[in-house]
Amino acid sequence: MRTCTALQEETIITAIRKTATAVGCTAVLLTAAAACGTVQNLTAGQKVDHAVSRIGEQKSLAFQLDLDADAAAIDTLAGEDGADESLPPEFAEFVSGLRVDVSVKSRKALADSGEKDLVGTSMRITGTGGVLVEYRIIGDFMYYRTDMKAIGRAMGVPMPTADDLPPSQKELKKVLEGDWVKVNTKELERAGKAAGGGSKGAAGGGEVDAKTQKKVLDAVRGVIGRKVTFRTKGGADGVEHVIATGNVRDLLTAVFDKLRPLQGDLPAGAELPSAKDLKDAPNRKAAVDFTLKNGDLRQIRVDLAVLADSPQKAELPLVLKFSKAGDVSAPAGATEIPVDEVPGSSPLGTAFLGGGF
Repeated sequence: MRTCTALQEETIITAIRKTATAVGCTAVLLTAAAACGTVQNLTAGQKVDHAVSRIGEQKSLAFQLDLDADAAAIDTLAGEDGADESLPPEFAEFVSGLRVDVSVKSRKALADSGEKDLVGTSMRITGTGGVLVEYRIIGDFMYYRTDMKAIGRAMGVPMPTADDLPPSQKELKKVLEGDWVKVNTKELERAGKAAGGGSKGAAGGGEVDAKTQKKVLDAVRGVIGRKVTFRTKGGADGVEHVIATGNVRDLLTAVFDKLRPLQGDLPAGAELPSAKDLKDAPNRKAAVDFTLKNGDLRQIRVDLAVLADSPQKAELPLVLKFSKAGDVSAPAGATEIPVDEVPGSSPLGTAFLGGGF
């Protein structure tokens, strides 16, 4: 019999997966649409296309992602009509206070940079009480820290403590205590290859080769040209808005139909949704608002409320803000964890082995 904690975890994970799918598929695809304007939308599409190109010309970039909504609105989106169990109240409160910050610095323009050109990369997830999870990639090392106690309190799920660890995993005590730890990524990659971790398309590293990237982009462009429209809305002090609009179900179905023949060239684990899955996608229009200032892309905003099954009215704006990256450096005093001590099933292992979260 599953425990109450297990049921909570399952409910939370399901809600996160559904929300992430909707956010990722809708916002990201409509963002890509801006750089693929059709002839009749050339002016509006080209404005964002130029702004995106200017980002690619920079050597550093930072972006911040958060939901500009309260817990009640989030609960409306994540809930389902007729559901036997509602979301734990801790989950909605937890998500309403979340913010994701990503920074990247390179020796070259970002559009021309490969992995070897990156000086530093960081990702930080913060909540109302401070930093929950953070990792940085500097040189040959990945650095990681997490506040397990804060995550447990926010989500209402008990988390392991340092006292729960067996003596053989003493290195992981630092992780559970919230201290910085690090692992040598090159050694980890070699260990993965030795264990047979290589995969078609990604070469074990989760990357997509340039030829496949072009195929994916061409497929998306072809669909965007038919399924998305653009319009401009003026502002003051050099601010202008470009609105991209498309039907969520039609857009996702058409895109994934084009991508399905490329499945074998994508990284292992990058499974595309089936036609049956896409039938459950909202049959509604979603609009993405691109904010430009003096030609630079400053913000992307989309109201996720259109994706909710609930008939209740709610606004759930997802906001992505762009700026230049600040300092991305290695934290002092990080404890190195031997590669053979990194458990693949732990949050630490997911971050190190999966290259993120």
